[in-house]
Amino acid sequence: MSSKLKIAVVLSTTRPGRFADTPTNWILNLASQRSDAEFEVVDLRDYPMPFFEDKLPLIYAPTASEVARKFATKMASFDGYIFVTAEYNHSITGVLKNALDHLFTELRRKPAAFVGYGGVGGARAVEHLRHILAEQHVATLKPAVHIGMIEMIGIMREGKKITDFPHLDQAAHQMLDDIVWWGDALARGRQATAKAELA
Repeated sequence: MSSKLKIAVVLSTTRPGRFADTPTNWILNLASQRSDAEFEVVDLRDYPMPFFEDKLPLIYAPTASEVARKFATKMASFDGYIFVTAEYNHSITGVLKNALDHLFTELRRKPAAFVGYGGVGGARAVEHLRHILAEQHVATLKPAVHIGMIEMIGIMREGKKITDFPHLDQAAHQMLDDIVWWGDALARGRQATAKAELA
């Protein structure tokens, strides 16, 4: 490939006082040490989409929402995704589900990895997110980061930093290695398919 991979780091919650900025900044700091990919934040605060309620499914017509179309164009520009996801009521946030409902082919045949936080490290939200992304033809990766309540309380109330928990750094490096490997492999596959279709 002639250019670097582009990986989005997607913030899944928009509420004031969200915890998501802490793991996002930490992941970006680790990612900045790499030379094999570029990482960019996609903050759902920047895309205040209406609830998805278009008359026609996206398979038949693009969404009527201009901001949702901008979001879809932005997401289409990446080779892979890291979702920083909170856990709300054993699942993902409503704003993230709504954002994903505004996408159709933009994520197709691309990899996704996860940084979950909350009860049991956001694991239940991550599992729900894997199911949603499977329907969108996304390759979800096994290595993930799970920030549990012990770590969150230490960070929010006791002045600790994520770097005070070495197991999180270890998990993050494995996740970053995998998202880049799969991002490269699937980008090559998409390019090969596009060339074959033009032949």
